[in-house]
Amino acid sequence: MSDADAERGRRIIERGSVSFALAARLLDPDTRLAAYQLYAWCRHCDDLIDAQHLGHGRRLPIGPAAAAHLAALTHATAEALRTGDAADPVFRGLAQAVRGHGIPERHPFELLEGLGMDVAGLRYRGFDDLRPYCYRVAGVVGVMMAHIMGAKEAALLARAEDLGIAMQLTNIARDVMDDARMGRVYLPTDWLAEAGVDPDAVGDPARRAGVAAVVARLLDRADALYRSADEGIVALPFREAWSIGAARAMYADIGRVVRSRGARAWDRRAMVPMVRKLGWVAVALGRTVAARARPSRGAA
Repeated sequence: MSDADAERGRRIIERGSVSFALAARLLDPDTRLAAYQLYAWCRHCDDLIDAQHLGHGRRLPIGPAAAAHLAALTHATAEALRTGDAADPVFRGLAQAVRGHGIPERHPFELLEGLGMDVAGLRYRGFDDLRPYCYRVAGVVGVMMAHIMGAKEAALLARAEDLGIAMQLTNIARDVMDDARMGRVYLPTDWLAEAGVDPDAVGDPARRAGVAAVVARLLDRADALYRSADEGIVALPFREAWSIGAARAMYADIGRVVRSRGARAWDRRAMVPMVRKLGWVAVALGRTVAARARPSRGAA
């Protein structure tokens, strides 16, 4: 990876996600560069479908061009993975990360399948229907990051999947009203029906209390997955465990902000102040050190 590509990757993650950029700084240089490469590709694909730039700007309803964009992304990804190179640094970086860290080539295409579910405008009746979508757009990213960090065992990959899905559920909870304005509803429709909310009325201010109750249920699922992910985080090498532990804490805190606001959760965007993010970095360091100090289960 050239210095120019590395710098470009750093700028993309810093503009696209403050939380992920802060966590990435804790990684060793080689792992950090691969994380930049993966994030840049994911960000590019998501932006093209959502008509955004680095995750910014008002997302628009998915239009007729989205299917063509998705086909182009799929083709460019396939060519980059086939040849190991590409003129576009986003796809070249993905190919380098995949080849350099033994990431199964099916995983990038699983993310593209998730974007295809957005293009199709799918809705999800229950949590068991929503989870495969969350896996494709986020859980698989956790799995690819685990490969970058050297985790190959099935149990660790499963915990990385849990973390990615938990983060996506947090995103859904935070962005409910923004999504509703674009005609997107990710909350399970059966849950909405139980709360007396028509899926097409999620954005109605008169339905905020019902929506908040459904979001609280979704955040309960996210919290359980965060706890499950903790089992895998502590098994990572020290710097990787610190980095991912910090990202996990920052994202879970977003969910706590949403939950604490109740029906007013979407009056303004739920964010975690930088000083609190830095606090979570310190907490993650303490947890990582403490985990190393505990005797292993096999110890006498």
